Amino acid sequence: MEVSKKIEYIRKWISNYCKSMQKPANSLIIGVSGGIDSSVVSTICAMTGKKTFAVSMPIKQIKKQHELSVMHQKWLKKKFKNVHTPLINLDKVFNNFKKSLNKFNSTHGLANSRSRLRMTTLYQIAQSNNGLVVGTGNKVEDFGVGFYTKYGDGGVDIAPIADFTKNEVWEMGRELGILEDIIKAIPTDGLWDDGRTDEKQMGLSYKQIEDAMKNKKSKFYKKYNKIRNMNLHKMSPIPVCIIKKNVR
Repeated sequence: MEVSKKIEYIRKWISNYCKSMQKPANSLIIGVSGGIDSSVVSTICAMTGKKTFAVSMPIKQIKKQHELSVMHQKWLKKKFKNVHTPLINLDKVFNNFKKSLNKFNSTHGLANSRSRLRMTTLYQIAQSNNGLVVGTGNKVEDFGVGFYTKYGDGGVDIAPIADFTKNEVWEMGRELGILEDIIKAIPTDGLWDDGRTDEKQMGLSYKQIEDAMKNKKSKFYKKYNKIRNMNLHKMSPIPVCIIKKNVR
């Protein structure tokens, strides 16, 4: 399928999903990080014509990451009249959270907590605007390795690009005219003080993971499968303890 047709398909899918709801959503809420995934998703959401909140939520953010987020907000605002671009600094919230939990210190836990604070922020905006929180996870993250620490993706209502590879998302970004600085930016979840990249965290590039997902004979498959098995609980429904009726 041509890139432009993929974009249009996603746009229609989002619009139709909203219409199918018992109480149709009036708005779409996306956390924008300055990365390619959230930039593409927020742009396609804006293309639906619905009120779109492209929210920047810095938490001790590295300057370059935050600048890209703000640059994308400005680009969106200029391009679409239905876009709103809140900038909500969560530094104080995070610092108070960290201080309250100083007896339970975990660097990885605090990185995940940043994502969840952003998720909570997005849902607060959604609830006050009869909106849907739109996810920005792609196929590798959501179904390949369970890399769920993206910008606000601790929980979402819909995930429009979850069936698309990172390469496809980059293609859509170019088709949409996303800022070149964002397209060229090294993928990162923006949740670490040292600015570590996605590749550094996973030990594989997106291209290598996509190769392993398609081909069990790939030289990257063993490492990919190890990461996947560690994160399968993130990609499966929540386990529920069900007692049979005759036992009750």
